[in-house]
Amino acid sequence: MKILTVGDIIGENGLKKAQEVVSNLKKEQNIDFIIANGENVAGGMGITYKLYKQIIDMGVDVVTLGNHTWAKKDIFSFIDNEDRLIRPANYPKGVPGKGYTIVEKNNKKIGVINIMGRAEMNVLTENPFVLINKIIGEIKNKADIIIVDFHAEASAEKIAMGYFLDGKVNILFGTHTHLQTADEQILEKGTGYISDIGMTGPKKSVIGMDVEASIKRFETTLPERYKLADGECVFNGCIFELNEDTCRITNIKRIKM
Repeated sequence: MKILTVGDIIGENGLKKAQEVVSNLKKEQNIDFIIANGENVAGGMGITYKLYKQIIDMGVDVVTLGNHTWAKKDIFSFIDNEDRLIRPANYPKGVPGKGYTIVEKNNKKIGVINIMGRAEMNVLTENPFVLINKIIGEIKNKADIIIVDFHAEASAEKIAMGYFLDGKVNILFGTHTHLQTADEQILEKGTGYISDIGMTGPKKSVIGMDVEASIKRFETTLPERYKLADGECVFNGCIFELNEDTCRITNIKRIKM
């Protein structure tokens, strides 16, 4: 079984790139299940129902979010109604949406959990290490495969989470930094891990944003408004291959196009 994870989709041009590449990858690599992070798809920040549907329509099974979950007001009109859209589970109790879902595909029940880091994120959330254990306890007997999108800034926090969840989940991949890391590995107890799968968005950019606007912020320290970059886009993601019988990871392949 092959599971494709698509790095943070940045803006509508990033979505077009994802649509183009995912269609080909599904055929060429025999992809069975797809997860995409969509928190930046609407103009670089947030998601709308229209864009969410376009992501689903290109064959994505689960869409994950992150610290920009609430950036577009439209999210409140549909997040509670979509089983394949999840936001970080460690947002405070009572907020709209859900932090995990279980989807059946190819006779396998696949649980996908979305959590967010706390180091350097400037978002008030519950402790992800404590909460993830609780969620795994709830779904471990309901899911054949458990996958975690850890939306976090600090590599150290992601690496620590990898070791913390080794053997408890099948796959842990990082999102948020928009820079693909070269540390894909199968951990000691069998969990497939990578610190960040990168982004799908403008190639000439500062993690998706306009170069000149970004430089001005750093150069002057003035609150220059971020502007989404345009032009040619790159596609970043990762393919995790699992044994059909044991559901153990057998291979990890980074995708950068």
